[in-house]
Amino acid sequence: MPKKEKTRLAIIDGHALMYQAYHAIPPLRTSKEELVNAVYGFATILFRVLKDVKPKYLAVAFDVDGGTFRDAISKDYKATRQKMPDDLATQIPRVRELVQALNIPILEKKGFEADDIIGTIAKRHLVDETVIVTADMDAFQLIDSKITIFKSRGKPTESSIM
Repeated sequence: MPKKEKTRLAIIDGHALMYQAYHAIPPLRTSKEELVNAVYGFATILFRVLKDVKPKYLAVAFDVDGGTFRDAISKDYKATRQKMPDDLATQIPRVRELVQALNIPILEKKGFEADDIIGTIAKRHLVDETVIVTADMDAFQLIDSKITIFKSRGKPTESSIM
């Protein structure tokens, strides 16, 4: 009997990868002087995931503005985190446009971070294997027999699977 191919879901942590690409790639600008280094890095990682991971299903999770349920629990939640650079924030709509143009579902929910959405879906084990694509080491706590991490390591062309 032929070996059954695993049904694989890849969930991309949109903001984590944009943030990493923004810092890893020198400023790139369009002919109209629009900064696109985070967009380019995100796209590079996305296409690498499609090629290397070969997911049957794919989605991108994004954070939403307005805080999370954790802010209500603790006023100090992420109090020391620096504000996102303005020239990174201006690239978010372009990354979203890319994801939508490729007809990839976007996962987001007011009051929750992308991490919350990713963890919830991954731990439900809806498929044979879930690959979390992130630069966030907090995701390592989700690794189990059905969950792996495709971790981008600095430059978008460098990655490892955990």
